[in-house]
Formats: sequence, structure tokens, C-alpha cells
Amino acid sequence: MQVEEELKEFTPQQEAVLTIGVFDGVHLGHQHLVEHLKRQALMRDYLPGVVTFRIHPQQVLSPQNPLPYLTSLEERIRLLKGLGIELIVPLSFTLEMAQLPVRQFASLLQTHLKMRGLVVGPDFAMGRGRGGDVFALHSLGKEAGFWVDVVSPKVANGEVVSSTIIRQALAQGDMPKVIRLLGRPFSLGGKVVHGTERGKQLGFPTANLGVNSGQALPVDGVYFTRAYLDNHAYPSVTNIGIRPTFGQGERTVEVYILDFAGGLYGEELRVELVERLRGERRFSTLEELKAQMNRDVEQVRSILERQRDDYARS
Repeated sequence: MQVEEELKEFTPQQEAVLTIGVFDGVHLGHQHLVEHLKRQALMRDYLPGVVTFRIHPQQVLSPQNPLPYLTSLEERIRLLKGLGIELIVPLSFTLEMAQLPVRQFASLLQTHLKMRGLVVGPDFAMGRGRGGDVFALHSLGKEAGFWVDVVSPKVANGEVVSSTIIRQALAQGDMPKVIRLLGRPFSLGGKVVHGTERGKQLGFPTANLGVNSGQALPVDGVYFTRAYLDNHAYPSVTNIGIRPTFGQGERTVEVYILDFAGGLYGEELRVELVERLRGERRFSTLEELKAQMNRDVEQVRSILERQRDDYARS
């Protein structure tokens, strides 16, 4: 089986406590679960581990209704490592895996990942037909030799933190809510590709970000962003949309990095969306567009100045 071959690549040196899920977004709810996982592992001198999936199971089980992802697999791994998780096991979710009985899947985790404990949320279920809910897992664990710990969900402002709610807030352009539920600014990344170079003609050379088609994007508009290149952060202005002034085209992500000189084509760029400045709109002339772009840049400079003043007073 493919799942067994993949698990063999990650066999740890010591016994492990695991949690399982997509962890799309690695949001406050996921962080809450991971912190509990780490505490349980520390108490028992076990290794804390996360089993995640390379793609969302819905892409396999319901391909006609794909979910846009908040974080790529690479970003999820980076964030989970940042939370102190040593064992991260990405699995390829397939129809074959979906048909695995819960007992067999649990046995594979015990054999190859030395699972001695499982930390899950109250709605968690695994195995064929989601037969391994928390009640079934408690019973199976007593029989098979692993314990199950159920963690209550993270609640913020009266609602359970979830990837679904974050996707909805992102689609509405509610960036304060997105940041609040993620615990950090939303980010997206990709390689800088060649565009139309209209920004350069207007005096604002932009980096055209080649974002994966499955990536969740916020509502169209202009954003104050931070662009990360080689782990260095640069203040930037990012336009997400169809560039209506030039006629409705395909949706693009264009990043203008303030006071930056140098070539970016072919570079990997990660962009954090800090604040939405305005919606995208059509301008009658290029002069009007250029004037607005100048105002956007000045607004970002004002925000940066205000942040520096706030930091100095703190």
C-alpha cells in the first residue's frame, strides 16, 4: 500500500504521540491542539508528531467541489516546525487510503510511527466511512494499546476557529478577522513570473506572482503587504484582481516592493497581507491610475511611520 510505504520513511527513534489532520492554515485552533499534544508528549517523554495530508481529502472524495487551500504543504510544514513539532508526516490521501478500516490504519501508525497516544478534536474521525470517531477510537485504543485524548475546540468571539470560517473571512476581505483567527497575517507565495510590465511603464515595477490555482485568495483589492525574499522582509503594495483599467483579464497577484532595486524573475516570493487599503476599480486614464498608485504607496509609508511611532512609545 502507498500509505505504508510513505509511513516507513518516517519511523522515529522513540515512541510518539500523534495528531492527524489537514491542518490547513495552521490557525489558532490547530495551534491550540498542537500545544496540548506537546504537553502530553513531554509528560510521557514521547515524541510529538503530526500526520498531515499532501492534499485535502475532499479533492479525492469530492473532486467536483475542491476547497481552496489556505497554506501549501510546504508552508504547513514550516509553520508546524515553528511550533516545535519534530515529527511531521505528510501522506498522500488516496481512494485506497479512504477505504482503510480504522483498525488497520491505527495498526500502521503503531507499527511505523510507534504511536502510543492520539490527540484529537471532538469531531475527529478516521478510517473507512469515518468509522473511527472518538468513541470508537477510545474502545480500539484500550484493545490495541494506545490512549486517546480529546481536546475541546478553540473558541474566539463566540465561534469555533476553523479553516472554513477563515476562508469565508478572506473571501469577504475581512483581514482583521483573518489575522485574529490565524494568529498571524495571511500569506501566499510563488515564483515571480513575467507579466505585461505595465507597472514598470507607470513607474511602479511589480513582481507578478505565479500563485497556484488551488490557493485561496482574498477579495480583489489593493493591500499593504510584507514581501519576504531570502528571509528578509520588505514593505510592499500588492494588487489582487483582474486589472479592470486595462480590460478584464485573468486574476493576478502583483507586488510592488517599496524602495527595492534588483531583479526578481524566477525568485520565490512569500507575501503577507497586513491590511486591505481599498477595493480594485477601473480608472478612466493611466494618469488617474498612476496618481492612485502614488496615494497607495504614501498610505503604506504612513502606516509604517505610525507603527514605528507606536513601537517607540511602547
